[in-house]
Amino acid sequence: MKTPQMIRDSPVPLLLLLTGVCINGYKPVIIVHGLFDGPKEFKTMFRYINKVHPGTEVKVIDLYDNLSSLEPMWVQVQGFSKAFDDIVQKAPDGVHLLCFSQGGLICRALLSMAPDHKVHTFISLSSPQAGQYGNTEYLKRVLPDFVKKTVFRICYNRVGQKVSICDYWNDPHHRSRYLQSNSFLALLNGDRPHAWRENFLRIKNLVLIGGPDDGVITPWQSSHFGFYDSNETIVEMGNQEFYRNDTFGLKTLNARGDVSMCLHSGVKHVQWHSNYTVFSSCIEKWLT
Repeated sequence: MKTPQMIRDSPVPLLLLLTGVCINGYKPVIIVHGLFDGPKEFKTMFRYINKVHPGTEVKVIDLYDNLSSLEPMWVQVQGFSKAFDDIVQKAPDGVHLLCFSQGGLICRALLSMAPDHKVHTFISLSSPQAGQYGNTEYLKRVLPDFVKKTVFRICYNRVGQKVSICDYWNDPHHRSRYLQSNSFLALLNGDRPHAWRENFLRIKNLVLIGGPDDGVITPWQSSHFGFYDSNETIVEMGNQEFYRNDTFGLKTLNARGDVSMCLHSGVKHVQWHSNYTVFSSCIEKWLT
């Protein structure tokens, strides 16, 4: 199994590498990539972080890169969990978690299943937290012979659930099939009972970042826990059933004042982790 990569431009103190203690006052930052990418896409983000917080330990978990990111979501969660635990155990002051696109769902699963995760701030960067339903370039790469109205036929069966994007494909026109067949997002959102709520509530801050020009996350409001109803009308986070019933703790987290939303127009999906305006206005202040 691959190990987490530390992207660095200059030497760092040996003590920091061995212990993970934030001797410079900044907690380590763990980054989880998205669909069809890997650690190399986050070199710019590393530079941004160390420009404003010099010496910060930044680790991009080097697992399930590129085409391997199509592996089933629970398989990826299991792999990322081992690497995540190894990092967190060496960081007694806690860590920050920055997760992009599909990685945001992997991170939420990690947080939900880990009883002692020590994550201070979870930054969800353009991630389909409420699911995905749209004709995008990514869908064409995964399922070239399907459009959004027919994807459910392959996603909502045992074979489809072995492809990551199907694990969070949320067709609003086939809700019953989704609830019956989906083995990942439906469980994560509490549409089926689980006992992970208190684990998720251990985080101190949840930062949700997205925008209308993303072009991949569909609807883009999914990055803020909004989603379509059966008429493909957007239902915002506060009116979602999982929010009203507080099935995984989102309502409680918001009531504590620990949910922040950041919206930016003009940012394409592949630009979120390299856009300095996004970093300075949505991310920087949380990484202390």
